[in-house]
Amino acid sequence: MTKILGEMTTAALRDFANVGTLAGTECDLSKIRVEILNKPHKPSGLPTGKMAVYCFFLNGQALKVGITGPNSDARYRSQHYNPNSAGSNLAKSILTYPSKIGIAPLHTNFVGTWIKEHTDRINILLPDSFGRRILSMLETFLHARWKPIYEGREIGTPECLNQKKSPTTHSVRAMIADDDRRALN
Repeated sequence: MTKILGEMTTAALRDFANVGTLAGTECDLSKIRVEILNKPHKPSGLPTGKMAVYCFFLNGQALKVGITGPNSDARYRSQHYNPNSAGSNLAKSILTYPSKIGIAPLHTNFVGTWIKEHTDRINILLPDSFGRRILSMLETFLHARWKPIYEGREIGTPECLNQKKSPTTHSVRAMIADDDRRALN
């Protein structure tokens, strides 16, 4: 799985660099460090001077994509393993919607251990000098690219919100066309 996740991440970062260039926000990929923690994994602390996009995968499918700034070690290290630690976290999502990933309901006391034993984790570490804009852009890009099952916030058109899924390329094009028409009027 390491090879597949590594290739997915390399391709995503390469494409993200192109998106950044198009947006006028370039970042030096050589300064980004990728860690792939295979199951069972042990979370580590956020390195000093870094911020991160982290991604949890179950059998190659993204479960959660999130970010943490340089001063949020708890978010990076532990909050996704404890359903009572933060408003939105992977443990709480799994407890609430276990059927989304095809598992039986778990007990609150065991969900953190289950995550460590059954999921792979990708940490994409960026220098904090890149700033919040690049961090947020990368998170958004990976949401669109990897389509995590547990998404903290729904995005897209009202139809997408009603259907609880991400917008399709067609619906995004339609939204852009609608915005363009409004701008011309």
